[in-house]
Amino acid sequence: MKMFYNFANLFIVTSLSFGSVATSAKLNVTAIGAQDGSSTLECWQLSNPFSSSGDPGTAGSAVAQLGTLSNLSYTVIPSSYDGGLHNAPYKQWVIFTAGLADITLPDDNSTHAYVSGGEFGVIFAADTADASTKGHRTEYPGVTETIALQIPTKDNTVPAHEVLHRGPCSQADTAGLHSIALGGSV
Repeated sequence: MKMFYNFANLFIVTSLSFGSVATSAKLNVTAIGAQDGSSTLECWQLSNPFSSSGDPGTAGSAVAQLGTLSNLSYTVIPSSYDGGLHNAPYKQWVIFTAGLADITLPDDNSTHAYVSGGEFGVIFAADTADASTKGHRTEYPGVTETIALQIPTKDNTVPAHEVLHRGPCSQADTAGLHSIALGGSV
């Protein structure tokens, strides 16, 4: 099942109870990239730091600008579903709000990205057919359905970022979100 929504920009807002945001904090996400025709798993740090939201209802909360986007699909994936080997259809954000995804690479049996739905369920997929010959495999091993928001970027753009390391982001790479929530700097 897919539902489509049009919008221009997407922001990730972290609800926090503090008066100011540590503006040096940046969002780290697992990315499915490509190099030399093969898909890769990498930990990216987005170039734009969190800022303080001025929007009613979230004012004072930390917000990370994810870029200009083209649409939004709400996808319900059945439990124990195997998405098979595939390329990302577009350069896109995928935000898992519930469930579990296991992402593997056909040329690297030792690397997995286990992505749980919720606050750390944000990934970026950039291994489109023009960049990767085989793509990646996604399985959904949970006992309940997985909910994913698929959000292609406008004009197939990739957000400005730095590659922190090969392989998915670890818990230590994403722990900074909790520091922001406690009002500390990252």
